[in-house]
Amino acid sequence: MSPAFEPIHHLALQSRAHAPALLAGADDPHAELLAMVWGPRFDRQHALDLWARLSQQQPAEALPLLPALISAADRFDTLGVPVQHRLRRLIVRHRALSE
Repeated sequence: MSPAFEPIHHLALQSRAHAPALLAGADDPHAELLAMVWGPRFDRQHALDLWARLSQQQPAEALPLLPALISAADRFDTLGVPVQHRLRRLIVRHRALSE
């Protein structure tokens, strides 16, 4: 794997593992993901709002997800602008394939 794609690959693996629980019940899970990564920094407040909703509904599932969410936020913030943009395009492409 190209070193340029490794950070995206790691974030995608984390997303596959944790997004289903975090985004359960969302009308548009892809929009929720995009909201977190749209700017130059990960939108931690949006992610924590989603996590808080999950923790009220399913506390046992939510607890281990919080460190992974913080890790994903920190990883995203270290990505260069072109890599962040590529990640957004991948989410948009996945949304189109899911429709």
